[in-house]
Amino acid sequence: MSNRLTRWWHANAPTRESLEGNRFLAPVAHRVLEPSLWRFTRRSVPRGVALGLLVGIFLLIPGVQIAGAALLALPFRANIPIAAAMTFLSNPATTPLFLMASVYIGNWMLGRTADASGFMALVNEHATMRQWVAWLFSEAAPAMLFGLAIISIVFAVVGYFLADWIWRHRMGRKWHARKMRIGKSPESSALEEIAPV
Repeated sequence: MSNRLTRWWHANAPTRESLEGNRFLAPVAHRVLEPSLWRFTRRSVPRGVALGLLVGIFLLIPGVQIAGAALLALPFRANIPIAAAMTFLSNPATTPLFLMASVYIGNWMLGRTADASGFMALVNEHATMRQWVAWLFSEAAPAMLFGLAIISIVFAVVGYFLADWIWRHRMGRKWHARKMRIGKSPESSALEEIAPV
C-alpha cells in the first residue's frame, strides 16, 4: 500500500517547475517557490492537507484548485506540494458525490428544495458566462455553495487533525525504533558492563 501511494505521489504531485509555469501563479511565482514552503515539517504538512482539502472541495475547478491551494499556502506557511496534491480528492469520480451531498446539506440547513440537475446540465452543455451568472441567482446556487462550504470545512478540519496524528505517530515510531537500536548497540552494551553497580 505504501509503495502504491509513493508511486502515485511521484506521478501526480506538482513539481516546482510545473507551478512556476502555471499562468495563474506567474505574478507570485517567486513567493510560491520559496524553499521553506516545500519542506515537510510537523506544522506545514497538516496545514497543507487542510488547505488542499478546503480549496479542492470548494472550488471544484481543475487547474484553479492547485493554484488556489498554492496561493493560500503562502500566508499560512503550509506545504505547497501537499496542499496541491490534496486537491485531487475532488476528481471526476468524486465531484458528483460532493455536489449531491452539498445540495442535500444546503437544502437541509437553509430550508430549500433545490436540486443539482441544473448545475450538471450547465457543466455538460459547456454553459456561457451569462448562463452561469443566471444560475448563481437561482434557488440551487445558495444551497449548493453553502453545502460545499460546510463539506470543505469539515474535510479540512478532519484532514488537519488526521495528518497531525499520522505525523506524530510516524515520528514516535521512528524515535522508538532509534531508541531501541541505540539501546542494543555494542557501545551501549559495553557501557552497561563498565558502569558501576
